[in-house]
Amino acid sequence: MHSHWRDCQAWRREGLPLSTTSNDACKMYDAVLTQYVGWYEDPSVGGIQKAIENMATADPNFVMAHVMANGLTLLAGNKSIAHDPVMQAAVAKMAQLAAKNNITDRERNHVSAVKLWAEGDTPGACKIWEDILLDHPTDLLALKMAADTYFFNGMKPEMRDSVSRVLPSWKPSIPLYGYLTGMHAFTLEETYLYDEAVKTANKALNINPKDGFATHAISHVYEMRGEHNKGIDLMSSNERDWVTCRAIAGHCYWHWAVYHVEKGEYEKALDIFDAELGKRCNDGNMLDLTDACSMLYRLEMEGVNVGERWNEILETCQSHVGDHVQCFTDAHILMALLGAKEKEIAKQMMDSIKSFAVKGRGHNHEVAAEVGVPLCEAFEAYDNGDFGKAVDLLYPIRYKVIKIGGSHAQRDVFNLFLIQAALKSQEKKHHKIARILLNERKALKENSPMTDRLIQKALALHAD
Repeated sequence: MHSHWRDCQAWRREGLPLSTTSNDACKMYDAVLTQYVGWYEDPSVGGIQKAIENMATADPNFVMAHVMANGLTLLAGNKSIAHDPVMQAAVAKMAQLAAKNNITDRERNHVSAVKLWAEGDTPGACKIWEDILLDHPTDLLALKMAADTYFFNGMKPEMRDSVSRVLPSWKPSIPLYGYLTGMHAFTLEETYLYDEAVKTANKALNINPKDGFATHAISHVYEMRGEHNKGIDLMSSNERDWVTCRAIAGHCYWHWAVYHVEKGEYEKALDIFDAELGKRCNDGNMLDLTDACSMLYRLEMEGVNVGERWNEILETCQSHVGDHVQCFTDAHILMALLGAKEKEIAKQMMDSIKSFAVKGRGHNHEVAAEVGVPLCEAFEAYDNGDFGKAVDLLYPIRYKVIKIGGSHAQRDVFNLFLIQAALKSQEKKHHKIARILLNERKALKENSPMTDRLIQKALALHAD
């Protein structure tokens, strides 16, 4: 892990001057950035949150400290700024400091990007970060925030190209080059360049074996190729390395469990849930929470009794019912409410989603109206036993679901859901839809035991 933090002079030498005279503030800026891109908590600085606090304490007027703190809070997706007066005040203070301080154009653009993100204009924020990278291609904060936001918006080619464009400007001697390489690997995987993704991820791991995000990129390749045994071997043999990256470790455990679900090894998947996923998802990490919801829903669609496990995550899910930061999160929260048989709260959430789709603002408001509402209505219909309605709601928009964000592996739960709904529907047309969806799935991932099980299920249920 990196630990030699850059001071004022070091940042100037790299062409990324920071408008503060405090070396301590600059060093903590580096510490926060490093932990952010490395997905880990560094005990030498007390972790990422403590480093943010120390950065602000070192220089309360350091504008980029406010940019960093606000940007990371928004990207965490824990709460909608519309419902958070503390966050609203923090963004306003950031803008005020930028207006009255003599800062660089690059820093001023960072302020504008975070402000747009807070207002819901996430594509607009990305455009500004891209403008920063035109002149400052080694500004890793701009690159990482743009890449993460593209991911949340389902903009995979944009995410890949954003990283690819700056690569020639980077040298291995530049701090955090290894993490940039791991980022690149994941963008290649998400745009179906699997061989290049593995090659690039291994390059990152040769630089730093504890780069959990690079390991995670390979795990995605194995999932997409149906190489589940390789995936299990990868996660088990390298666990001591990737588990140090706390922010991504829970997601790596999720991948491990998904491999077992694919193979029909449900008890092993439940063991991982009980040991890791169920415990991690209540600590405020939205990635862990959505992964836990997805895992339980996948298992239930496979006919597995998950017992009281929905109740273990219910309280955390309930606290996000009215947020609507991301449709991807909304759909998973709804899964949990329905799984826990909290129909009244689920109805309240559906009313809230529909209201947001009409009265909300920003990019996610538009996605909610086009995709989020019918997607969530499909889950509600399925839970009510109206499988035909679930198919009629989801099938027409299935190619638009990418807009809600998440990886291809994460969104596969929606593909499986549509197949299950079509199999259970009373409509013969839907049975045909189930078969063609399974044909598609088999063509994309030939070595999938789950697909083979579903094909056999379709033949048994609907021989006609």
